Amino acid sequence: MHCPFCGADDTKVIDSRLVTEGDQVRRRRECVTCGERFTTFEAAELVMPRIVKRDGVREPFNEDKLRAGILRALENRPVSTEEVESAISHIQHHLRSQGERELDSIFLGEAVMEELRKMDEVAYVRFASVYRRFQDVSEFQEAIDTLTTEKRIAERRTRSKRAPKRKASLKR
Repeated sequence: MHCPFCGADDTKVIDSRLVTEGDQVRRRRECVTCGERFTTFEAAELVMPRIVKRDGVREPFNEDKLRAGILRALENRPVSTEEVESAISHIQHHLRSQGERELDSIFLGEAVMEELRKMDEVAYVRFASVYRRFQDVSEFQEAIDTLTTEKRIAERRTRSKRAPKRKASLKR
């Protein structure tokens, strides 16, 4: 790290601390040449993949656009800001974990729908109707039927896990 006072190349770290929920490191440094002290902040640079839209246009990932789409679907729904931010973090982590430089917008849309399905079923159907370009009521009904079926399956699994296991009785 170059000294901002004298431009020397050699500085030493005196103190390091985590800041902003562990997302950054604050380092207190001292120049070996002039003795001046200064503070630096270090953060990981996480590169998000570019998004390839349906028409082939490539654009950088835009967190604000993602947030706006989710909030639009969740309008007037009982979902907290913390849940929205958590969903956005999950989606971003999922995109980065693919290890690709570019991802289809379909992949992003499906990830958003999965998070919305967990948060609020009405928001899920709203988003799906725009994302999948529903043309009539039957497509809405199909999405609702799929949700209902998935919900029943999940409830059965939960019930079967909670049910006490019966011991086999031995007859002699």
